[in-house]
Amino acid sequence: SCSRAKDVTMPAKLPVNFFSPSSPVIDLFRGQLDYADQLRQRSEIVLYFFYAPWCGQSIAAREEIERVASTLSDQVLFVAVNCWWNQGKCRKQKHFFYFPVIHLYHQSFGPIEYKGPMSAVYIEKFVRRVMTPLLYISSRSKLLDFLSNYEPGVLGYFEFNASPQPPGYLTFFTSALHSLKKDYLGTIRFGVITDRRVAEEISLEHSGSVYLHRHVNTSLIYPKDMMNYTAENICRWALENREMLIRWLRPHGGKSLLLNNELKKGPALLIFIPYNPLAEMHPLLDEVTFDSSVTDAHLKLSETFSITKYPCCNTVVLPQWHSISRTHNVCELCVNQTLGVRPDKVHVPHCNFLEIEAALDSFYLQEHTFFQVISNTIECSNFLSFYSPFSYYTACCRTVNRHFLSFISSEKTIFQTPKVAFSSHGKKDNTQFSIPHIEDRNCFIPDLNISNINITGLSCRTNKTLNLYLLDSNLFWIYAERLGALRSTHLKEFAAIVDMKEEVHYVLDQNQSLVGPTLENFIKNFSVLYSPLKRHLVDDPSVQFQEQRVITEVTTSTFHEAVFLSRKNVLLLYYAQWCGFCASLNHIFIQLARVLPPDNFTVARIDVTRNDLPWEFMTDRLPTVLFFPHQRKEQSVKFPEDFPVNLPNLLKFILHHSSLSSSEPCTKECQHKESVLQQGHISHLEREIQKLRSEISALHQAHDQLEAQLSEARREEQRLQQQKHTLEKQHKTLQLHSEQLQATYDQKNQELLEMAEKLQELADASENLLKENALLRILVASREGKLQSKDEAKEPLQSEQILSEDNDISPSTATARLEEKRIDNIDTIETKHISGNRTE
Repeated sequence: SCSRAKDVTMPAKLPVNFFSPSSPVIDLFRGQLDYADQLRQRSEIVLYFFYAPWCGQSIAAREEIERVASTLSDQVLFVAVNCWWNQGKCRKQKHFFYFPVIHLYHQSFGPIEYKGPMSAVYIEKFVRRVMTPLLYISSRSKLLDFLSNYEPGVLGYFEFNASPQPPGYLTFFTSALHSLKKDYLGTIRFGVITDRRVAEEISLEHSGSVYLHRHVNTSLIYPKDMMNYTAENICRWALENREMLIRWLRPHGGKSLLLNNELKKGPALLIFIPYNPLAEMHPLLDEVTFDSSVTDAHLKLSETFSITKYPCCNTVVLPQWHSISRTHNVCELCVNQTLGVRPDKVHVPHCNFLEIEAALDSFYLQEHTFFQVISNTIECSNFLSFYSPFSYYTACCRTVNRHFLSFISSEKTIFQTPKVAFSSHGKKDNTQFSIPHIEDRNCFIPDLNISNINITGLSCRTNKTLNLYLLDSNLFWIYAERLGALRSTHLKEFAAIVDMKEEVHYVLDQNQSLVGPTLENFIKNFSVLYSPLKRHLVDDPSVQFQEQRVITEVTTSTFHEAVFLSRKNVLLLYYAQWCGFCASLNHIFIQLARVLPPDNFTVARIDVTRNDLPWEFMTDRLPTVLFFPHQRKEQSVKFPEDFPVNLPNLLKFILHHSSLSSSEPCTKECQHKESVLQQGHISHLEREIQKLRSEISALHQAHDQLEAQLSEARREEQRLQQQKHTLEKQHKTLQLHSEQLQATYDQKNQELLEMAEKLQELADASENLLKENALLRILVASREGKLQSKDEAKEPLQSEQILSEDNDISPSTATARLEEKRIDNIDTIETKHISGNRTE
């Protein structure tokens, strides 16, 4: 039998240049990782671009890397390494799970992996952060700019007068690189101060001190006495204690739980803005982060950043003074220090629980003073403490409506500056807020003037939490479109609030500019108890309302019109494109739509994966059938899940719920209409039954035709089986004949081998004969030479014989003559022998 052919594997093609020869990027397309390490030793900043030639993302990022290299090639060494070729060292030593991979080295520190967007501006920004991880703060104005940024900042104070590199500076420098290594977004900014006067603004007195700035919570100084002064510890301390008011979200495009994990934390405000990391000014970002107002307010407070003016306060809501009253008296109870040591600028202690408890005790002893006050203005009273002679308490009360949190009439609410009234035993208080709160000390800052649209102090008036996230609309606009943004807009600005727990989201009107006041109103409307925001429902733009179809396709925008405003009974099917069982019901609902009278019934369906529904009509099971009876649309009925979905059950379900009697008594005219309607239903059903009977007869005819075709197919199958057996016999015969031919072939092949051996023997014998023939020729030639020499020697002998004819023949002469004759005889015999050999 024939042997099976071996598998043939074609070797991989040799790699070629991934980058053009004129590119500023050094392309090691053979994976020379050892040469790349040699190049790294010669440069201060090196960027490695590990790629796979077949990878689409590597191909897309190639142009972005070239753009960055063309800008920074004089400061940074760009090296691209092919980590896919199986013969290269990079493939053998590195084991990446994705491509491309970017690593940066700052001298011997690294690798610092970049995991951000593969965009030139973002890559260049990250490279520049690695080049200069520390910002030099040389003046008070730069310090203010550094602290007013919405991102957390770490400042280190070092005196460079004593030595070129003061103690701790390299450690602080390395901690900034560690921060970039652990947080590729670079949310923590590191700065260094060299001027003592600038350092004193944030209470840094000793060289080597590290300061973590926070906007809401108290800023911190690195505790050297509790933690070792190492780069890893400083970085870990900053990451654990940083304050993230607004966070950037940058999904990488693959499967990820990034958005899910963030949205599970609570309601989130997602703001999409076009962002250029390399731009020096970001006015839109300042609007979004509210820096324009908050920063100015902080700068007006004090030249330093002390927060000692913030009192320790707590809100007290008194019970209703009457059982039927819809009002409450709300008081703000604050602890004021009249004498004592001023606390440190940075280490401001939190409100002491004992102080608050003592203030509440003193307040409740005088509760009758504030219990029956009914006033729309703030009335403030001061009373001494029963525990300390160096402090007194201030209580500012106001009567508010129970629904004051709704902020419906925003122009005349507590956001306006209220008129302050005073009791007879009180002193004037300069507060401009009605109800400050202990969690937000900015509410009670007397020098801060807030307009009607500012949201500062909103935590005093609501118990909701809202997380703020930013997304670059240049990269992630597809997420905005999924939330409801317009696809054809030229200005990619969008904001939405997503609440996963309530399964709702709200969209800011895209006709409004994305500025601070608009966002603040959006946040205020969401935070109220009865929010005026309208829930946004995602609609399917590919489906349009078409009445001429047998089954009406309903979308989010047409749901109200097709279901609630319709004067017909509506049967609605919930389905999804991925639901296989839903697709199997299509023919049943098409048949149902043809059976039911179109003047009174509508059969519709809605794709729940591409359309949002009101929460009261949501379902967790597919398919789901709802019936909305005419004139009682709010009394929708769900098809029982334990009944099979077929035509008879659907008809019984519809007729049962559509014929429910009304609560009003039916008159004769109503009964007549009902009988006419039922008669119409009966006649319509009879016509449909007649149609079904005709269809059944047609099906019977088709069945008979199919039976005939099946019998013909069976006969054809039998004929093919016979042909199959005949072909199998022929195949066996041919196989036997093939075996015989193979045996004959083997026999003839053996005979040919034997004949070849014999021919080889003859050839060897012929060669030996040729050699002997050559030797004989040489021998004959030599004998002929001898004979010729003998003939020449006979001539002098003949002359001697003539002279001695008469002499007697001597015995020696006779003996010589006998010898010559004997030699002649021997020569004659040899000549004959040679002639015989030639003949052979």
